[in-house]
Amino acid sequence: MDTLRFYFVTWNVATKSPGQDLNSLLDFPSQFNKNKPLPDFYVIGLQEVKSQPQNMLMDSLFTDAWTSTFNKILCRQGFIIAKSTRLQGILLLVYTQMKHVTHLRDIEAQYTKTGLGGMWGNKGAVSIRFNIYGCSVCLVNCHLTAHEHLLADRINDYNTIIKQHQYHVSETTNILYHDYVIWIGDLNFRTDHPTGSSPTSEEIVAALQKIEKDKYTNLLKHDQLIAVRETGEAFSEFTEHEIRFPPTYKFSIGGDEYDIKRKPSWTDRILYKVSANNYENVTLRAEVVSYNHIPHYTVSDHKPVVAQLNIKAFSNYTEKTVEFAPISRIWYIGDADFRTQCTLTPDVEVNPSDWIGIYDANFHNLDDYIAYEYLAKVSLPQSPTMNGQPRTITLSFPVGSGVRTPGFYRFIYFSQPNNDVRSVLGISDPFEVSSKEDRLVAIDPCEQASTSTSPGRSKPSTATTDIFTDFTGLDVAKLSRHFSNDLSID
Repeated sequence: MDTLRFYFVTWNVATKSPGQDLNSLLDFPSQFNKNKPLPDFYVIGLQEVKSQPQNMLMDSLFTDAWTSTFNKILCRQGFIIAKSTRLQGILLLVYTQMKHVTHLRDIEAQYTKTGLGGMWGNKGAVSIRFNIYGCSVCLVNCHLTAHEHLLADRINDYNTIIKQHQYHVSETTNILYHDYVIWIGDLNFRTDHPTGSSPTSEEIVAALQKIEKDKYTNLLKHDQLIAVRETGEAFSEFTEHEIRFPPTYKFSIGGDEYDIKRKPSWTDRILYKVSANNYENVTLRAEVVSYNHIPHYTVSDHKPVVAQLNIKAFSNYTEKTVEFAPISRIWYIGDADFRTQCTLTPDVEVNPSDWIGIYDANFHNLDDYIAYEYLAKVSLPQSPTMNGQPRTITLSFPVGSGVRTPGFYRFIYFSQPNNDVRSVLGISDPFEVSSKEDRLVAIDPCEQASTSTSPGRSKPSTATTDIFTDFTGLDVAKLSRHFSNDLSID
C-alpha cells in the first residue's frame, strides 16, 4: 500500500439511541456513484453514549445500540472491527477492510479520566494506536470540559491526556510520538468575544443566517480552539482543515434550529498531526479530502462532523508473517486431533503469550474468538532462527475447547508481547467443522433410512446445537455479543 484512506466521524449523541439511517453518515457509494472506493479504515468516535453507573456492568457485557447499528452497516460491507474501546460515554470504534488485518501491528488502547479531577470518566479521552505498513498511527477520541467560561479546564484536560496516555511500544510511548495522530471529539471549545462586545445567542444566530455559504471567518476569529492553538496552550502541535460549515452546537433535538440557551459553537472537531520527516528518504503526508458536518441528523443537540484523510504509507514494507497450512479434510466436533500447522518467517519472535484463536470464518471482530491456545505449550525457540530458516509448528486444541457448532472457521495467529499489545501475524483460509452425527449419516445413508422407519429407534440428532443451551467453555463476552446481536436484528 502507498496511500491509506481514513474516514472519521465524531458525534456527541446526547445519550440518544440511533433514530435515523446512518448510511449517509458513512458516505457510502450511491446508485449515482457506484464506483467510488470505500475507505480502508472507518474511525468512529462518539461521546455521551448512554451510560449510567448502575448500568456499567451491562455496558461491559452487551454491545450498545450505536455499535450494533454501525456493525450492521459496516460488517455487511466486509469491514472488521480492528479494535474498540470505551470510557463510560466515550466510545471509539476502528473498522478496517479485511485485506489490511494481517498488517495490523502493536494494537493498543488507552484512556484518561478528567471528570471530577480525574476520578470520573464522564469527561476524558480514549485512544487506539497501531502500526500499519510501517507507519505508526494514534487515534484519539475525547470529551473535554463543557461551558464557555471553563476554557482553562479544557486546556488542562488536553495537557493531562497528553501526559497520561502512555503506550508500551518503545518508540511511541506518547501520543505525539506517532507518525500520524488524528484527534477527534467534542472538544467543547466555544466562541468567546471580548467583554463588553459579546453578542447574544440570538444575535449570533441572526448573523449566521446572513453569512454567505461557507464563509465563517469573522465568527471563527472568536473560536477558543483556534486561539489556544495560536498561543501554544493546547493543540498547538495539530493542524485543522479550513472550517466551511456552520457551528455544530447547540441545536434543538429533533429539529434544525439552534437552541439559544447556548451560543452556537464549533465544539465538534477533527485535527491531525503528521511527523513528516521521521524516516530517511521518505516524507510522510496527510491529505484532507473533505471536512464537513452532516446537518440532517437531528437525534442529538450536536451535528456529526466527518472527514476523509489520505495518508502515505510504505508501499514496499515487508512484515513478519505466519502462514497456515491448508486444511484439506473436514474436522469433527470432539475429535482429539483438532490441530493446526503454521510456518513462521525467520524474523518472527515467539512470545510466551502468543496465541492462536479459532474464529468464525465470517468473523467481524478481532475480539470474537471462540477458542484459543497459547504457543507456550509448543516446544519452540523463543528467538528468530540464526540460519534464517522458517519454522513450522503444530498446535493442538483439546477436545471440547470451544467449537461446538458445525460450520466454517478460521485460525488467527496473534503476537502478544504483553497483555496490552497485540499484532495479527496470520489468518488461515476457512475450514469446515462438522458433527459426528453428520459423519455417520455420510458414511451409511442406508442406516439413516432404517432409523427413520424402524419402530422404537430415534433419528440421529442433526448438527443444530443451540449455543445458548450449552454454556460450557463459552467466553462470557462472546456469549453477550451473541445475545446482543440476536436482540438487535431488524
